[in-house]
Amino acid sequence: MRIAMIGGGYVGLVSGACFADLGVEVAVVETDAAKLDALQNGRIPIYEPGLDRLVAENVAAGRLTFSDDLATAVAGVEAVFIAVGTPTRRGDGHADVSYVNAAAEQVARALTGYAVVVTKSTVPVGTGRRIAQIMRHARPELEFDVASNPEFLREGSAIGDFMRPDRVVIGAESERAREVLRRLYRPLYLIEAPILFTSLETAELTKYAANSFLAMKVTFINEMADLCERVGADVQDVARGIGLDGRIGRKFLNAGPGFGGSCFPKDTLALMRIAQDWGAPSRLVEATVAVNDARKSAMSARIVQAFGGSVHPTIL
Repeated sequence: MRIAMIGGGYVGLVSGACFADLGVEVAVVETDAAKLDALQNGRIPIYEPGLDRLVAENVAAGRLTFSDDLATAVAGVEAVFIAVGTPTRRGDGHADVSYVNAAAEQVARALTGYAVVVTKSTVPVGTGRRIAQIMRHARPELEFDVASNPEFLREGSAIGDFMRPDRVVIGAESERAREVLRRLYRPLYLIEAPILFTSLETAELTKYAANSFLAMKVTFINEMADLCERVGADVQDVARGIGLDGRIGRKFLNAGPGFGGSCFPKDTLALMRIAQDWGAPSRLVEATVAVNDARKSAMSARIVQAFGGSVHPTIL
């Protein structure tokens, strides 16, 4: 099979390299000149254990290429994955899908035949339908399908997460699109990775729901840490005591200054806005965002207090 990956960032690069290692011919499209130069010269612009070796091996095998030429990259492909950024939009907390929409229009104009256009980026519910509208407007005669295939990669273990996933979620509604993606993921199916076919909206929402649930788990143990401090309990023992319950699990029960990183803050805020926009506000997610913001501020204040009320002349 041959596919194109639009975006050579974290998600696009890891996914592209892993697909290539499964025997797929992958053309990664990257428009950032500095990043493209690095990739073409064997320098990996992000750190992920094992990624440099995986990229080098598949470039050498001719299965993985990097360019800024979209037309060449999508020629003869069966699927085009969109893996561009969806940062938080300034001022309102919604996910900014302008890069996704622009990529969809460019792909529509470049395709020469049928392909499945797949969002790998984390996108709000309804984005897939909007992509289909954009592509039909750009090329009314073009034959294509739109699908959603959210990533569930953790920084530091992304290759393992891709190659041995807990599940693969695919939102695709035509049998033709499902068959293309079924063949693409066949190597993972053969190792009994669960592959879940859903509607577009279900796949889009599943990614936000998963990250928000994990963020709520982090926030819960942080609130328990505050309570433990007041009553004289040990939060680590509490976490162990509840985490050994198979219904709860031990992961994401490490008390700390609150969740951060590139996904949880962005995705909880986006899900909160999605729920509000659709008239079904999620009070749990809203509380998670508020409690996490307050915890980070409180922890910062405690650090300042530990330094006598000021850290201005202090190098931490």
